[in-house]
Amino acid sequence: MSTTVGDFLVDRLYAWGVRRIFGYPGDGINGVFGALNRANGKIEFIQARHEEMAAFMASAHAKFTGELGVCIATSGPGASHLLTGLYDARLDHVPVLAIAGQQARAALGGHYQQELDLSAMFKDVAGAFVQQASVPSQIRHLVDRAVRTALGERRVTALILPNDLQDMDYEPPGRKHGTVHSGVGYNAPKIVPYADDLQRAADVLNAGKKVAILVGAGALQATDEVIAVAEKLGAGVAKALLGKAALPDDLPFVTGSIGLLGTEPSYKLMTGCDTLLMIGSGFPYSEFLPKEGAARGVQIDIKADMLSIRYPMEVNLVGDSAETLRALLPLLEEKTGRGWRKDIEGWMEDWWKKLEKRALEPAQSGVNPQRTVWELSPRVPSNAIVTSDSGSCANWYARDLKVKRGMMCSLSGGLASMGAAVPYAIAAKFAHPGRPVIALVGDGAMQMSNMAELITVSKYWKQWSDPRWICMVLNNEDLNQVTWEQRVMNGDPKFEASQQIPSVPYHRFAELIGLRGFYVDDAERMAAVWDEALASDRPVVIEVKTDPNVPPLPPHFTLQQARAFATTLFEGDPDQGNVIVDTAKQVLGAVLPGHKDK
Repeated sequence: MSTTVGDFLVDRLYAWGVRRIFGYPGDGINGVFGALNRANGKIEFIQARHEEMAAFMASAHAKFTGELGVCIATSGPGASHLLTGLYDARLDHVPVLAIAGQQARAALGGHYQQELDLSAMFKDVAGAFVQQASVPSQIRHLVDRAVRTALGERRVTALILPNDLQDMDYEPPGRKHGTVHSGVGYNAPKIVPYADDLQRAADVLNAGKKVAILVGAGALQATDEVIAVAEKLGAGVAKALLGKAALPDDLPFVTGSIGLLGTEPSYKLMTGCDTLLMIGSGFPYSEFLPKEGAARGVQIDIKADMLSIRYPMEVNLVGDSAETLRALLPLLEEKTGRGWRKDIEGWMEDWWKKLEKRALEPAQSGVNPQRTVWELSPRVPSNAIVTSDSGSCANWYARDLKVKRGMMCSLSGGLASMGAAVPYAIAAKFAHPGRPVIALVGDGAMQMSNMAELITVSKYWKQWSDPRWICMVLNNEDLNQVTWEQRVMNGDPKFEASQQIPSVPYHRFAELIGLRGFYVDDAERMAAVWDEALASDRPVVIEVKTDPNVPPLPPHFTLQQARAFATTLFEGDPDQGNVIVDTAKQVLGAVLPGHKDK
């Protein structure tokens, strides 16, 4: 039997090391699906419930493995559905290849059914490399360049395959003018700055008396190196959300997350330092970094276009984080004065006590949502993978989950999309079937797209060597993060028409499709439910009825924010009674003299 273009595509992807593809079928891509079927499992196909979820899975696969993530969809709406998940990969700098079908070549330009200009559509998200194939002999170099570009530049790439081309006999490029002869293979280079630049960076860091370090996703493979540098400099280390697993939280100088979802110690670290070392982070909120001119700066990043865009750095180093830190370490001088470090450790002792007090505070109705993650934290296995959705659940994930060494964590960072936690958790389980996986989700994201992907879990979970896959849903009948943004940032009362969502029995849905379900409306049961879920012989959905009026407090309240919040009370917030009880003293008191919340 002759080799079709689809067959060659599958074989070439296999040669590049691809072993798993996430997607959804359709007649525009049937030639490739036929080839996958004929390949007898060389590449595993994972069927999502929606193409957007497949793209999120490909993004998560890249994050949790360091490999290329691959997703596939049919022409027209199948291809367009991929975009949100692809933008997630694009903004978080992970390598993903999208393969999309297209209508037959003879029909293109004829306003044919499901004909979209896919090259134009993908141009922004996959701008590093997006091409539509025209003849069989192109496929070799298109696959090779798409994969190598994605891996080498940590970008999204896209291949568009007309459906009639997929079933044609494959032809290698001829040895003649106008052909391209490509090959397989890519090994990441060792990238380290020049010695003079490393010395300039060391001079800045050695001169600092109060050094702060901020790590992001680029530091995930540099844990030991970051610890060594922090110890030598007597520095504190804050973590952007994508770098949450870079350092364990049991280290007394780790101040946790930074930004709107961050901690008070991280805020104090940044406002009190005289020197900032940023490692592998594109953390976007400059107002949570030192005031411009207040600190000298050094930044390390593998991508030059991410340097000195959040804070004006004195020394910018292009390089791999671990390699660069290893080269920098011998040039650093041991700090003898440890007053700054003692201050940081004192802040953290107080902060953990404050978080415990907040988590154990009874809610006016249902469960205090902070309690849910606080109780998970001491129980989470050290090899667990935890994903979080966007929304107020990300606050509790960011602050209350104490990461242990060996854990992996992620969420939609740069895009901050709703609906990523469950597909992320599914991809994590396929990549690491022997590790427990936990997804933290709000009810808004669950209703938007994640609920359907529980069916994907039901379909595949018996393949996993460790069946522990847990999804916790915070059911507060409110699009909670935006509700609080309306109150605190805009000074508007909660807009019920946009914010209130229906209550759904998520745990019962899980039971209907063969999973296990728990319902929690009593905070005192939370710990026992986590214990039961982590010992379950099948995937679990924990539905927690939580109070929407427990505020996801930022680490620092401005007087302007407090005034905006006070305005919502005067204008008549629909939840005003509970808001005043649960919140007003914390929000308003945070900027008033004599405030204590410890």
